[in-house]
Amino acid sequence: MISKSMNAVRLHEFGGPEVLRYEEVQLPELKSGEVLVRVQAAGVNPPDWYLRDGYKMLPPDWRPTMALPVIPGSDISGIVEAVAADVQGFAIGDAVFGMLRFPSFGDSAAYAEYVAAPASDLAIKPAGIDHVHAAGAPMALLTAWQFLIELGHDHPNPLQPHRHKPVPLKGKTVLINGAAGGVGHFAVQLAKWKGAHVIAVASAAHKSFLRDIGADEFIDYNLTAPENTAHDVDLVLDAVGGASTGRFLKVLKPGGALFPVFPLGFSGADEAAKLGLTVSATQVRSNGAQLAELGYLLDAGTIRVAIDSTFALAEARLAHERAAAGHIRGKIVLTVPERNT
Repeated sequence: MISKSMNAVRLHEFGGPEVLRYEEVQLPELKSGEVLVRVQAAGVNPPDWYLRDGYKMLPPDWRPTMALPVIPGSDISGIVEAVAADVQGFAIGDAVFGMLRFPSFGDSAAYAEYVAAPASDLAIKPAGIDHVHAAGAPMALLTAWQFLIELGHDHPNPLQPHRHKPVPLKGKTVLINGAAGGVGHFAVQLAKWKGAHVIAVASAAHKSFLRDIGADEFIDYNLTAPENTAHDVDLVLDAVGGASTGRFLKVLKPGGALFPVFPLGFSGADEAAKLGLTVSATQVRSNGAQLAELGYLLDAGTIRVAIDSTFALAEARLAHERAAAGHIRGKIVLTVPERNT
């Protein structure tokens, strides 16, 4: 029998990792269209620490209103404990994974022992990977997929007036900046799977890892600026993004494209237009159907999930401190132990 309460990590105020509190809260109520999942592992993603610090990195008019206390997190892998009457395709005991409600936010989130998850955001967990690796996949892998392979929705683009359009990758040269991180290491693998020649940009510590997952060339940004080294590139996926992303315009061939995952601060639109280059970005969105498709690639080992580190749910503060230290290889994941009832 499921308890009426659970342990979760909540914010009662905005700030650094120290504001993450592990405490007992009420079990979420199952609503129409939802599945109750006993969480086995939860992925840690940049939006988690954006929320934690009060979205200071966003312009003031972009910051969502957030009532406190709140549970952070979106990525989960776990076991179905209950299913709403109107939900089909999932049954009690199924192992599932997903990115929940993103980019919106609900009152049941990932840093908890249980979540009430929209069924449309979930997919059956690939049998060939464990819950830790499954929880590390959804947001970062969907981001790489929606940028590079298939957008998968018709929602208005909050980042630009036009719809983001992936470009064909077969036979193209693709440079991936921030290649060892969460989005970056998936982008390397997806681009290679689609037949691209992949140039990976990261620090020297990640060279052998990136070569192993498919990078054809490697640039150590500590030794040489990639914008002064690469040339005749068809597509740059900048998984770091920000104000410095415009430097990659000079590496692109005519007709090339720059996809910054974090486009805020980009100021090179006029230069790109003069050079005949495309600059495009999108906001990743939850998509259970895409995750189901990606599940086949994960199960076959075509796409691998790299785990940087794991922490117990009660150690979420330490996980956020690890994220703040940077130089992450793959994903940080929280593990959720079985509760003694």
